[in-house]
Amino acid sequence: MKWIYKKPEALQDNVTHYCPGCGHGIAHRIIAEVIDELGIREQVIGIAPVGCAVLAYNYFNFDVAEAAHGRAPAVATGIKRALPGKTVFSYQGDGDLAAIGTAEIIHAANRAENISVFFVNNTVYGMTGGQMAPTTLEGQKTLTTPAGREKSTTGSPIKVCELLSMLEGAKYLYRGALSTPANILKVKKAIKDSFLIQMENRGFSLVEMVSPCPTYWGLKPPEALRHIDDSLSKVFALGEIKNTAGK
Repeated sequence: MKWIYKKPEALQDNVTHYCPGCGHGIAHRIIAEVIDELGIREQVIGIAPVGCAVLAYNYFNFDVAEAAHGRAPAVATGIKRALPGKTVFSYQGDGDLAAIGTAEIIHAANRAENISVFFVNNTVYGMTGGQMAPTTLEGQKTLTTPAGREKSTTGSPIKVCELLSMLEGAKYLYRGALSTPANILKVKKAIKDSFLIQMENRGFSLVEMVSPCPTYWGLKPPEALRHIDDSLSKVFALGEIKNTAGK
C-alpha cells in the first residue's frame, strides 16, 4: 500500500477552533510539512500572535512563544539574538502585523533581522468580530464599514510586501494565495525558501498568504476561494515581490 497522506510530525492531534473554510489550517499544515522536510522540528521556535491564530501553539508540535498584540517581530528578534542557532518565525494576521504591529515589522525588516515572518492576510479582523483591517479592500463591507470601505476617509489597502520592499534590510518578500492546490504549493516553496534563507544567515524574509475568511466575508467556503482569485489577487499581486537574499 502506498501512503498518499500523512500528518506532519510537526502538528499535534487537536480539534480545530477555526471556522469552516478558514485558511489558517492550510497555513499551519504547509509550515509543518516544511519543518518536517527540513528536519528542524527540534530547532524551530514559533511566535504566536494575538488574533485568530492566538492558539497556534495548540496545533504545532514544537516550541511556540506567545507575544503581545503586534509584537511578534520584537519577540522573534530577542529569541533569535539570544539563541542564534534556532530557526525562529513569527506567525501573524493582517490586524496584528499591519495595524498595531506596523512599527515592529518595519523596523525588524529594516534591521535585516535574521528571522522568518509568515503573514496571513484575510483582509479583516477575525477574532474581534470582523472589523475593517489595514488590508480591507475598497468597497468591502465589514463591521466598521457596513457600507463598504471608503478610500476618501480610510485610505487604500496597505500592501505589506510592497511597503517593505523599499527597505534594504528586507531580503526576501513573497506573496501567495491559499486558494488552489497549485497556489498552495507555491506558498509552501516560499516558506521553505524563507527558512533556508534564515538558516544560511541571509537576513529578513516574509511570506504573505492571502487567505479565505468565509465567516466575515459572508461567503460559503468555495465562494471564498474563488473570491481570492477573482478579486483579492487583483489588488494583492501574487508572486515574488523582492529577492536580494543571494546578494
